[in-house]
Amino acid sequence: MKCLVVDDSAITRRILVNSLRTIGFTKILEAGDGKQALELCDGTVDVVLTDWNMPGMAGVELVRSLRANPEFASLPVLLITSRNGKEDVVEAANAGIDGYIVKPFTPEILKLKIEEVLHRDSATGTD
Repeated sequence: MKCLVVDDSAITRRILVNSLRTIGFTKILEAGDGKQALELCDGTVDVVLTDWNMPGMAGVELVRSLRANPEFASLPVLLITSRNGKEDVVEAANAGIDGYIVKPFTPEILKLKIEEVLHRDSATGTD
């Protein structure tokens, strides 16, 4: 299983990568913004973990771009952000986010949310 971690903060990416390794993931790609993430989406990525606020292309814009491409329309995406207002959650859902994690988080919460979006994906038959 290959994860793509997208965040403009190298420190946050490192925290996410370490959390993913803690819960058993070994194939991890990193991107500093949505544009770089799109370049790394080559059909081998199984799940994307993205921040919301990033220069260049923000997380919600990344999701909209992925959903507009038939090849990535069902790629599971988790938004990991400090934005937790009701309007933020609604905007993310309207963009096509599969899951939402509010910072700070634990590796256990990360694992649970990843399992939820992967299970939802397999339950709909769009592996």
